[in-house]
Amino acid sequence: MKNSIHFKASEVVSVLDTLTLTPGNLDVIKARDVWEISKQGEGNVVAVLDTGVDTDHQSLSRNIMDGYNFSDDDKGDPNIFEDYAGHGTHVAGIIAAYQDKGRGIYGVAPKCKLLILKVMNRNGVGSYKSITEAINYAMDWTGPKGEKVNVINMSLGGPTPNEEMHSAIKKARRKGITVVAAAGNEGDGNPNSFERSYPGYYQEVIQVGSVNKELQPSFFSNNNVNIDFVAPGENVYSTHLDNKFVKLTGTSMAAPYVAGSVALILNMIEREKPSMIPYFVYHYLLTHARKLNYSIHSVGNGLVQLTSANKLTFMTSYSPEKFAYFFK
Repeated sequence: MKNSIHFKASEVVSVLDTLTLTPGNLDVIKARDVWEISKQGEGNVVAVLDTGVDTDHQSLSRNIMDGYNFSDDDKGDPNIFEDYAGHGTHVAGIIAAYQDKGRGIYGVAPKCKLLILKVMNRNGVGSYKSITEAINYAMDWTGPKGEKVNVINMSLGGPTPNEEMHSAIKKARRKGITVVAAAGNEGDGNPNSFERSYPGYYQEVIQVGSVNKELQPSFFSNNNVNIDFVAPGENVYSTHLDNKFVKLTGTSMAAPYVAGSVALILNMIEREKPSMIPYFVYHYLLTHARKLNYSIHSVGNGLVQLTSANKLTFMTSYSPEKFAYFFK
């Protein structure tokens, strides 16, 4: 469908009723190295545009601040943003899950909060209209204590550009919101055979590809000139429906590792000028990323890394066009 957005469903490899685990992927991106200095993302709000969330999940419920339904599920009732597909719950857990009473799983930023904006229905289908409305909603949303959205995660994509959605993204960025999206799962393993998914392909969006546990580009991960960074995206454990945990694969899983990282980074950078925040976030990601010996069309600037160390040199592997855009 030309004007639809979607996620490519991943096979559920295993389902666990109980899980007590600090996922190794947190150490792959070195998230725990900065948990103390970043306060585990406390004070920041990530808007998750997806299939909703399991609002009662033991590892997520206290971090869910609010939500809104833009999909056609539940007859379009805006107040019901429950997840019937599991995708949104899995993505939310990668960002902000926590252990409760010794049970559960840790996300990248377990003390950040979530605004759940349901833009896809139980079949994983939505529209550019719903995503545009959700981005505008995220920009205008204010929490009970004056909280504002700092990060938007979109583990979804459509095959064609959409000007209304693009305009909303540009406006969000000018307001100081960092926008992160999945690169897409239409890759064929050829770094010179480009695949584009929107909104990830837009310059204003941090587009995230997937790598496996050996830090090799995932075969399915889209390749194009605007890939920014990569993160773990294969066989990722996270939260799922009915208070359970599952393992999923896709760039949908890689993007929230970066969105959660941004929630940590925001507590380690200068934030006095809101319009400059996405610039400083990108600067941090760029200067700390781990260079991987693969085409920049597959891995962009490299693997996302978090550290309190202050690196002053830029990486030499980057997309010149993207670099110029963020550092103009």
